[in-house]
Amino acid sequence: MPKPCDLQINIDGQQIFLLKEKVISKYCGGLKKILNHRKRRGHVKQELGIRINDFPGGPEGFELVSMFCYNNGKIQITEANVCLLHCCAVYLGMTEEVLSNNLLQQTEAFLQGIFNWKWSETLVILKSCERFYAYADGYGLLEKIISVLAKFVQNSDSNLLMSSPSASSSSSSPETNSAKRFSFSSKKTTPEKIKSTLSRKAWWFDDLATLPPNIIEKLVQAIGAYKADNKDLVLTRFLLHYLKLATQTRVVNSSNNSAYAALAETATYGVISVGKEIFSCRGLFWVLRIVSKLGLGRDVRTELEKLIGGMIEQATLDDLLVSGHDMGVYYDINLVIRLVKVFVDMNGSDDGMCLQKLKRVGRLIDKYLREISPDQNLKISKFLGVAECLPDSARDCYDGVYKAIDIYLQSHPIITFEERSRLCRCLNYTKLTFEASKDLAKNPRIPPRVAMQALISQQSKVPTIDYVTESPRVKPSQLVLYNEKTRNSFTKEKKEMELNIDKMQWGVIELAKLHKEMNGHVSKLILLDPPRSSSSPRFC
Repeated sequence: MPKPCDLQINIDGQQIFLLKEKVISKYCGGLKKILNHRKRRGHVKQELGIRINDFPGGPEGFELVSMFCYNNGKIQITEANVCLLHCCAVYLGMTEEVLSNNLLQQTEAFLQGIFNWKWSETLVILKSCERFYAYADGYGLLEKIISVLAKFVQNSDSNLLMSSPSASSSSSSPETNSAKRFSFSSKKTTPEKIKSTLSRKAWWFDDLATLPPNIIEKLVQAIGAYKADNKDLVLTRFLLHYLKLATQTRVVNSSNNSAYAALAETATYGVISVGKEIFSCRGLFWVLRIVSKLGLGRDVRTELEKLIGGMIEQATLDDLLVSGHDMGVYYDINLVIRLVKVFVDMNGSDDGMCLQKLKRVGRLIDKYLREISPDQNLKISKFLGVAECLPDSARDCYDGVYKAIDIYLQSHPIITFEERSRLCRCLNYTKLTFEASKDLAKNPRIPPRVAMQALISQQSKVPTIDYVTESPRVKPSQLVLYNEKTRNSFTKEKKEMELNIDKMQWGVIELAKLHKEMNGHVSKLILLDPPRSSSSPRFC
């Protein structure tokens, strides 16, 4: 009659295995030492139970070990289970010192052929290590497997860059890989060919995209293109593809964020190494959107922003609309301010080419201001930060800034009088068109002194006008435009201005004060109507 099981093994608190001590001790040196130690301390048979926490592969891994032991040291080893069996053998001390041709020796013999395996076989082994990554890494398995994978990737990089863009993906398959590594000094490879080739995915992109970030990080290290050392264009493209999928599927969490951040930094250094020769301004903004979500380091982010800022005149409004994370603001206002300041520092000279670029950026920023103005969380300081990050020479006309201010005031109706005046400080009244000045003057959201200053600034654009005083019957608040040649005729602009002044009675009082200061306490003034050829009336 066979002896009953006399040993209990509790694996991770998930499953209890009832085993024969003699069978398990024959192969597992680690368990044999534990049992012998307990016996020497006087434990009885009933107490010979062992709990093992964090076993490689959990209950599944221990079940494979049990099968090996109960089958007289034999088990079918495959690509799918070799890594798990190897880790279990190391963990339990299943070495040749315990028994000849033990499990550890059998798995090592199987792994000796790893450098001759196909891509698919190597990938299967690597994916099997995800469940017991720490053990596979600690026992040196990952280093072996990833070194094989790195050779596949490096050789495929060479073929991808050396082949024509129209070539099929089969030309870069594992079976046809060249043994040579791509060299930047290759005469056959031009920047144009590289740029067109990089728009395509290599055959291995999607295969590796399912791997966890810690394995990808080790792959990058094995290739020798980690962080600042990354000069590999195809690897950079893969990392961006990988990180984009990660952000879209939201698999990034606190436990793996550091690994993703390291990959984002590596990808960014790869982008910086080729700069604008390969990536367009829109492409760089695309990169920035991806890596910004993964905790990019300050130094590498600064370098990327310098690259973007240096060519921001090529950007569009959509490029600048990067999501923000600061105090609920919808867009990243600080980013745009930093990029524009970089551009101004690099293009601050007064030569014609730089001035044209500056004006192009000025028009872009005015569009951006109008886009962000409705944001309820946008502070006046941030609005001014964007409006004033460019020098005055960047704008021939400030109508765009005024429109943005008007949108802001409509969207923020409760801001104080002082805040409204502060908001308008970014306007250059002399660079407002006459139409914009008229609209500003009758805008009830604009403080009266600001409106009067805008109107008065127009006087430099019209010829000198004679001023006469009419009958004392005229009320001090009545101001009439008068021209000696067309005394009895009023233009359309004049009528609109009179209607405007009637609506702004509070503004007239302010204007009277300005007149007294400028003309020696003139209390009754009639402005003669200017000719139609004049661009605007003159105010004194």
